Amino acid sequence: MAKQEDQFKKVISHAKEYGYVFQSSEIYDGLSAVYDYAQNGVELKKNLREYWWKAMVQMHDNIVGLDAAIFMHPTTWKASGHVDAFNDPLIDNKDSKKRYRADVLIEDYVAKYDDKIEKEVKKAEKRFGDSFDKEQFLATNPRVLEYKEKGAAILARMGKSLENEDLADVKALIEELGISCPLSGSKSWTDVKQFNLMFGTKLGASAEHATDLYLRPETAQGIFVNFLNVQKTGRMKIPFGIAQTGKAFRNEIVARQFIFRQREFEQMEMQFFVRPGTQKEWYETWKESRLKWHLSLGLGMDNYRFHDHDKLAHYADAAADIEFKFPFGFKELEGIHSRTDFDLKAHQEFSGKKIQYFDNEINENYIPYVVETSVGLDRLFLAVFSNSLQEEELEDGSSRTVLKLPAVVAPNKAAILPLVKKDGLPEIAKDIFDQLKFDFNVTYDEKDAIGRRYRRQDANGTPFCIAVDYETKDDNMVTIRHRDTMEQKRVAIADLKSIIDAEVNMGVWLNKAK
Repeated sequence: MAKQEDQFKKVISHAKEYGYVFQSSEIYDGLSAVYDYAQNGVELKKNLREYWWKAMVQMHDNIVGLDAAIFMHPTTWKASGHVDAFNDPLIDNKDSKKRYRADVLIEDYVAKYDDKIEKEVKKAEKRFGDSFDKEQFLATNPRVLEYKEKGAAILARMGKSLENEDLADVKALIEELGISCPLSGSKSWTDVKQFNLMFGTKLGASAEHATDLYLRPETAQGIFVNFLNVQKTGRMKIPFGIAQTGKAFRNEIVARQFIFRQREFEQMEMQFFVRPGTQKEWYETWKESRLKWHLSLGLGMDNYRFHDHDKLAHYADAAADIEFKFPFGFKELEGIHSRTDFDLKAHQEFSGKKIQYFDNEINENYIPYVVETSVGLDRLFLAVFSNSLQEEELEDGSSRTVLKLPAVVAPNKAAILPLVKKDGLPEIAKDIFDQLKFDFNVTYDEKDAIGRRYRRQDANGTPFCIAVDYETKDDNMVTIRHRDTMEQKRVAIADLKSIIDAEVNMGVWLNKAK
């Protein structure tokens, strides 16, 4: 656990030092759980968003995009159930006066069983060496099975209690497990209460005539209220999807773990409208498709797992999370939900407008069912960034810090480095920069010795360094260095574009997701 915390501190420190993420309003001591994406962070975030959009919209002929407003009519949130049911279970520690989400305290307790399982796996790997079968070990080892059973039983009980709104049993479970306040170690807890997560605001020129509004807590409802507009203008046929990226706002009880849980965050969601009765099939299809997309980024299968929900949301008949192994353990990265016809039916009822689809194939009117995929862009950013940050011991005994970002989403694709700041080398380097900047985000760096510049670009996540030396003046060739392998190769300036494109082209990477 201490090792995980140390690694997470390094992630946060590196994100600031290399211009990825800053604390919002830092000169005023910051604002809790609100962050700004800096010069490199905004590029990584933009690239991740584009990678999702290309896979979700551009590569499907039956999925289109939307950009709905953040402000929506307040009845929207009554119809969706957010006004009455968008709550988290809140619990206070009487001694530390700190506030927590009761379900997160229990989930963190269960996560310790995952740590124990991992220790058993590592011991077995050491004992059996190359003959070790991890899958069989996890499925048969008595101690591992016991840990899994205990964790599952705890989560099942919590899920049932939350579903039945039996908050007294949630508190009883916390007490039975002996869960203490992470800050003070105290086990003195208040009763569990429900806490609504929506931010309220007002719309109007004067306070007396202002309309009460909410900052949207999710982007999905903007899609649902525009279902007929998109379907009719796009002449869309079921099954089809509507995708959207954008900001959402939640007044989290405990916003923590850097950008993992914020009060202002960005979602990338797609609502897929299907014929009633086919939703479970499409639900499984999208589970498989979305995992393949994540794996295409090359972060490793061992870092992902599915978690089926013990407690279903009021709108769902099936739900699962794709969880990622963050430095603080496996946590939700993306949710796949079979939302039934709850949303469209509710908006039809509250608006008084008919929201239905006429299916020519079966000659029938119906309210479509929906399968949702929803990934947090900030969480995806953290997953990619934290997994990519590595310390390497080199053959000469030295070490380097390297940010092995997937080249396709790296903020800068190449750094152009003149060997020295004289004798015409900067001019050649800047000419190369001008040639490449139309196709790639590139950077120019002439400060410090070339070795130090290599290390700086390694830590910055830049996939390629292009060194211009004295020989370049005679042969029009440069040395290109690969970040991950540190391999150096002499290539023609005229070939740089094709060499870089082969490594960073989104089409090449997205082919892995098929």
